[in-house]
Amino acid sequence: MMTRPSTGDNTALPPLPVPALAVTIPQSFIDDLLERTDIVDVVGRYVTLKKGGVNLMGLCPFHDEKSPSFTVSPSKQFYHCFGCGKNGDALRFLMDYTNVGFVDAVEDLAQRAGMQVPRENISPQEEARRQQAKETRLTLTELNAKAMQAYKQHLRHSASTIQYLKKRGVSGELAARYALGYAPPGEHALASVFPDYADPRLEECGLVIFREETHRRYDRFRDRLMFPIRNLRGECIGFGGRILGDGQPKYLNSPETPLFHKGRELYGLYEGKRAIAQAGYALVCEGYMDVIALAQWGFGQAVATLGTACGPAHVQLLFRHTDRIVFAFDGDNAGRNAARKALECALPLITDTRTVTFLFLPKEHDPDSFIRDHGPEAFADKVQQAMPMSQYLLEVARQDCDLSTPEGRARMSHQARPLWQLLPHNALKIQIFDAIAQQAQMAPASLQQLWHLDAATPAPAATSPPNESWASEAPPDAQWLNEDFPASPDPMPAADWAPFAAPPHAPPHAPPHAPPHAPPHASPSGHATGKTPPPRYPRPSVRSHAPTHGLNRPRPVSRDEQALCILLAHTALLDALSEKDLHILRKLAPPVGQIFGWLEEQHLQHGAQAWPQLALALADTPHHPGLQRLAARIEFIGQNTLDDAALELQSTLNGIIDNQITEQIERLQQEFVHNPEARHQLQSLLRQRAAMKSGRTAPP
Repeated sequence: MMTRPSTGDNTALPPLPVPALAVTIPQSFIDDLLERTDIVDVVGRYVTLKKGGVNLMGLCPFHDEKSPSFTVSPSKQFYHCFGCGKNGDALRFLMDYTNVGFVDAVEDLAQRAGMQVPRENISPQEEARRQQAKETRLTLTELNAKAMQAYKQHLRHSASTIQYLKKRGVSGELAARYALGYAPPGEHALASVFPDYADPRLEECGLVIFREETHRRYDRFRDRLMFPIRNLRGECIGFGGRILGDGQPKYLNSPETPLFHKGRELYGLYEGKRAIAQAGYALVCEGYMDVIALAQWGFGQAVATLGTACGPAHVQLLFRHTDRIVFAFDGDNAGRNAARKALECALPLITDTRTVTFLFLPKEHDPDSFIRDHGPEAFADKVQQAMPMSQYLLEVARQDCDLSTPEGRARMSHQARPLWQLLPHNALKIQIFDAIAQQAQMAPASLQQLWHLDAATPAPAATSPPNESWASEAPPDAQWLNEDFPASPDPMPAADWAPFAAPPHAPPHAPPHAPPHAPPHASPSGHATGKTPPPRYPRPSVRSHAPTHGLNRPRPVSRDEQALCILLAHTALLDALSEKDLHILRKLAPPVGQIFGWLEEQHLQHGAQAWPQLALALADTPHHPGLQRLAARIEFIGQNTLDDAALELQSTLNGIIDNQITEQIERLQQEFVHNPEARHQLQSLLRQRAAMKSGRTAPP
């Protein structure tokens, strides 16, 4: 039985919340879907559109007219008819024109975008909280928009800033396209823009700083060239500012706000998404001015991270727009370090149809200076000749290795392995393995055997008794390695592999000695439903009464551990969890609750990450030994769709809550005879559990 953390006294624990039953599509998914949808493509399927200034125009599909009054704004991702007043975004157009409901319209757009529509259960309270958060975002967006317009106006009157831009070759047209501006000197320039300068929302969106100790309030950006940072809908979510004098810091970004998370945004993506589609690739460079300069030279597909190293969220965002990413870095040590970080972030997202290449400029050049000296054609050639990801991976692995010696080649193979393991299972991974073997001057079968041995070697025996801690059980990693290769032509003797046979709860693709799967699902009453869906993850097998002397069987996982495995395999699900669910997970008994706390912090800092990346990050934490036992399960769950994983997570959470309620009921049943208050709590918990069971579609 699962034990809920004790309160340390006999105080009755408060009733646990009943899982919500209302089903909805997460707002985060809808926002993501709209960011990936171009309204011009949606409307253009039904209306003939022609260029009309910055917008597109056509005959309104909602009323009869002879001259066009229907406009579509690519920059605002919005349509409006001046004749009948119809307006909205891509979803609203689809609903109004095709006469379908909201869910059908979402599914239509998602299918065209290659996305799967998730569902989630939320309570009315959670819905109200999300609505409040949405209204806050809209308000902060409006404040940023007003500031952006003010900065643009100030630029018109700043001769020194205009002169700086001209010196860098930036035209007025390009400055307008990227909405460049100027924050004047002085601490309260925005007071003329916002009459209520004390409005706390100005602090919330990062425009104003307030020092409580001195009660001093002042503009964050002063005497700086301003770069508005816009999301894919063209909304200003933050700013970057470059100092024009000798002050520090040279570049200053907006702080983290409800709108702006620098680890997830790319400067120039909104302005460059059409150029990315036309060029067939995205060019990632190191700074705001690199993006502006490259756009001036005709490379509008350039984007930049916001004063931070490239992260997994950046790569995921770019792969939504193109299958090819070119990282352009300076050739100095800082550039090489940034490239190494980008490589590690990109590897888990590489497929057989996605490519990542690395362009290293000479140490004395940035993109602008290189093009000035050698011309845009030479830079375009550099882009085409950029180093393939596979080649750069081998270069990183060879670092500090003398390949003319056995020691150097052994070191190279050792350094290559953690990078290779980040790759998902595909044909490219096997080809890179062969290349590593060739560099190490080893037969692929020999390297495979070596890596099998490394994975399968049991950890040193723990000092505590068996099963007292996670660290006492070795992981079945040899099974995982087998998924990437055909059988070795020179296999090890069977006796050598016996201790590492797949556990009783091995995945369906385990060797033939794995037991059959569990019987069809049963109803809460115990009767079979007749439905036998394919198992989504390896289930613990029924306990056997056969002798187990000499066998070291890993114990089945608990529901707590199962929830953790699902979230480690699909970290994107964290965005869909309610505060209630997060609270339950944080309070789980150690070590699961502690690892979840680490995962939540990791997700806030870096966004959604693949399991291989998390495994690398966990290697330096005290949680690593315990998670080794769960590695195979996490890997297997990662092969499921996000939809299936979400359903499993909700079922597992329901089971956790049910166990916690049962624990409370059993305790109260011992007390209610002598404690009238315990009687009331017991009745409440019994009603709560009955409500849960009536609302569930499947047992936990």
